[in-house]
Amino acid sequence: MKQRKLGQSGPTVSAIGYGAMSFTDFYGPADDADSARVLDACLELGVTHLDTSNAYGMGRSETVIGNWLRARGGENPFTIATKVGITRDPEHRFNNAPEHLTQELDDSLKRLGVEAIDLYYVHRRDLRHEIEEVTETMAGFVRAGKIKAIGYSEIAPSSLRRAHAVHPIAAVQSEYSLSTRSPELGLIQTCADIGASLVAFSPVGRSLLTDRPHSLAAVQDMPFLKGNPRFMEPHLSANHSYNADFCALAADMGMSAATLALAWVLHQGPEVIAIPGTRSIAHLKELAAGGKMVLSQEGIARIEAVLPVGWAHGDRYSAAQWVGPERYC
Repeated sequence: MKQRKLGQSGPTVSAIGYGAMSFTDFYGPADDADSARVLDACLELGVTHLDTSNAYGMGRSETVIGNWLRARGGENPFTIATKVGITRDPEHRFNNAPEHLTQELDDSLKRLGVEAIDLYYVHRRDLRHEIEEVTETMAGFVRAGKIKAIGYSEIAPSSLRRAHAVHPIAAVQSEYSLSTRSPELGLIQTCADIGASLVAFSPVGRSLLTDRPHSLAAVQDMPFLKGNPRFMEPHLSANHSYNADFCALAADMGMSAATLALAWVLHQGPEVIAIPGTRSIAHLKELAAGGKMVLSQEGIARIEAVLPVGWAHGDRYSAAQWVGPERYC
């Protein structure tokens, strides 16, 4: 497994981490015992970075991780990132107020059962608070020893530079894969410039870059994907067509589609770390294998001939899902 620095001065972690949104019902019913087995498998495969959020199952994902750690006597083999900022309040879906961030941090620390969080992200910006103010609040948590590093999720390069001017930003999380390449329009470059990691979520395109892409029938039981344009017709059939060609290419190159997709993401720069999620240990092994692959320029050219920039049909988010993430370019 390749190893990468999490931020300019952060810990070294596996280039492929694990996205623990899968420990909730976001993509269909989850089972906590199965989630614990996935954590066991992460340890065995050398996956050392876990990504969660207080919003994933409204604390359930953090609780699963905390219970797993407690069952080991509190020994923590992982670098853990969690997030804050998304709420259940219909009037204010995002909250970056100092008192809210403070209370939610304390709650996350309790659920996880750790003394400090390795990387704490602002999950969504709350436009009632300037990013400089929010970053200063987060910097206070660093000084207090409650968190070790600061991150932001789905912000624009310009916002990242503003935040970094207040306190070093260790990581920015963004969707990035062969099906979503918008970070190449300034975000990757800004991360490299300031020494931040780009942590890529959904690196296998929410299944569209795997050998088992979700069917239209399957997504009806997945609340998020059911309303996602890429998983609605006529877009889904077109995306399945591209998927078939990509799967054939991966097989010809001697690996699964998911392995090839992860290898491509990591090839994009030493600052890129991927956090795929899955409930299948077999699939986790395919994903982790991407952290061992080295692609040649010929291999990259073959991939991009099959999946040229802009191939994906349908927007990556619906109008409702776009509320919160910052658009740029």
